Amino acid sequence: LNPNEKFDQVIDGLREAGFEKIMIVDDGSDAEHQVHFTRAEAFPECVVIHHDGNKGKGRALKDGLIEILKQFPEAEGVVTIDGDGQHLTKDIVACGNRMLEERDKVVLGCRNFDLPGVPARSVAGNKTTSRLFRVFGIELGDTQTGLRAFRREDLPFMMEVEGERFEYEMNVLMEFSKNRIPIREVPIETVYMDNN
Repeated sequence: LNPNEKFDQVIDGLREAGFEKIMIVDDGSDAEHQVHFTRAEAFPECVVIHHDGNKGKGRALKDGLIEILKQFPEAEGVVTIDGDGQHLTKDIVACGNRMLEERDKVVLGCRNFDLPGVPARSVAGNKTTSRLFRVFGIELGDTQTGLRAFRREDLPFMMEVEGERFEYEMNVLMEFSKNRIPIREVPIETVYMDNN
């Protein structure tokens, strides 16, 4: 939604790393920000879906997954990322590779919230949700990461999970855990912008 030049850098990084299929969801961005999607659409690796209004992160992820199943039937899995530069290309590649190596698991890019300099609100938010998951017997160090790698066979299941906005990502983790689908965490670098 309304990306800036960091979005262009994310796309360039993915292309340089060898990603051949990049699905992008424009979740109702305004006219001023369409230049970034137009730029991405010029690359053969990129497919852009445009929502006619802001439908939420959950809806954007689901619509992206639907299109991946339709357009890329040979894809072995999907790596989801945020388009704001928060995830480094090397970490995106590492999570994708781990998913391909450990075919029975979902992979999460896990940030370390115990490092010095991490904003207090980020620590508090993640530690709170991690404790909540622990109540249900789920041990996760980073419940709010957008960097996740899923096997192709998980995608139809993910489209059935409830939620259209940010709650969707939490619901996905709960449903995977309830259905005893193992989750593996891969350490990634923590990138903060504007103290967030």
